[in-house]
Amino acid sequence: MQQENEQYKKMTETPISRLIIMLGIPTTISMLVTNIYNMADTYFVGRLGTSASGAIGVVFGLMAIIQAFGFMFGHGAGSIISRRLGARDVESASRFASTSFFASLAAGGAITLFGFLFLEPLVRLLGSTDTILPYAKTYAGFILAAAPFMASSCVLNNILRYEGRAAIAMVGLTTGSVLNIFGDWLLMEKMGFGVEGAGIATALSQTISFFLLLFMFFGGKTQSRISFRYVTKNISELAMICKTGLPSLMRQGLSSIATMLLNGQAGMYGDAAVAAMSIVNRICFFLFSVGLGIGQGFQPVAAFNYGAKKYDRVRKGFFFTLCAGEVLLGGAALIGLLAPAQLVAFFRNDPAVIEVGKVALTAQLAALFFQPLSICANMMFQSVGKNKIATFLSMLRSGLYFIPIIVVFSQAFGLFGVEIAQTVADVLAFFTALPFTVSFLRKLAASAPENQKDALAAAKKN
Repeated sequence: MQQENEQYKKMTETPISRLIIMLGIPTTISMLVTNIYNMADTYFVGRLGTSASGAIGVVFGLMAIIQAFGFMFGHGAGSIISRRLGARDVESASRFASTSFFASLAAGGAITLFGFLFLEPLVRLLGSTDTILPYAKTYAGFILAAAPFMASSCVLNNILRYEGRAAIAMVGLTTGSVLNIFGDWLLMEKMGFGVEGAGIATALSQTISFFLLLFMFFGGKTQSRISFRYVTKNISELAMICKTGLPSLMRQGLSSIATMLLNGQAGMYGDAAVAAMSIVNRICFFLFSVGLGIGQGFQPVAAFNYGAKKYDRVRKGFFFTLCAGEVLLGGAALIGLLAPAQLVAFFRNDPAVIEVGKVALTAQLAALFFQPLSICANMMFQSVGKNKIATFLSMLRSGLYFIPIIVVFSQAFGLFGVEIAQTVADVLAFFTALPFTVSFLRKLAASAPENQKDALAAAKKN
């Protein structure tokens, strides 16, 4: 009980800026380190050739599918758990934690089975060309083997974050990431395993990370518990998890579809274009993860305080996160814009790859200025249980806007249309999210208990 009271006080009384920084820094570090090991795969595999480099981008779509289900169960349960803990209901928090964990294991296992049964059609669907195919099949095989652990790690990580224990989550994720980078170096550079080495390193590191995160729950580091006996028998609670996590599923799922389309459209211009867009996406997602990490630091603050009816803290948290995101992403964009060609060349020093990559990277770096609002809005709506709006906003960037834009722009402007499609989608997503955000923040201001008291006092005077 003392632990619960201390955690409640921390989440509802700590100054907003300090609390978000406390939760956001570990999450940001986790995101950055995770993306560093993804970029390590890109770097080491890129040294094998352009086709091998393209395979990483192709299989990235598969990883997005696996993570989509992990994030659906993780964000879905995490948001509910945080609100239940804000209302001091620990028993139901354990039900949602356990149900989401075992559901993600089952979903990951289903992906593994389906993927191995239809491996070649799957990697072709993901955008593989004939020359990329053998590398993609090899790498995808190892990713599929680790799918249950990858999906479940997303759940465990998100529950820890939503409980306000981002630092603990960071330990599991960063350890796995460091092991992956070391594995790439050892297996590829020293032992000459090629693409197989990258696949083995990724699969092993994901598995180790999973067990480290799981240990946190069995080691008494959390309020919620994971056990098969806590798994709900009420189908409506599982539906609630899926409904709350739907924005994450849509965001990640559409991201996977977007990657397939991107690889397919880029593939019309050769393996160099596929490799270039893969490198650009990895670089930009690395930078994007800074804003995402700060945003994820805001999520438990928003959910916990919304559950505790401290609406003014939700508003203050949103504005702080937005400003921090603009400073960090804007700064990263400005630095990257100084040398886009050099950044691409670091991963693949091929003139054809650099030529495509520098244009695409310049365009996507410019779009970073528009992303913080979209990130913060989506995470706020999901955290407070506004699932319909959150789902809609999550579908914009990589779905409702990007998918038709890349198809139309590719036909209208050729390769240049492929290079700028994501930027145009980001700008449109910004202007779409803006009115929803302003409206909700105004409602929060009006609903804050302190403001309601002031309004009531004013009404009595009149």
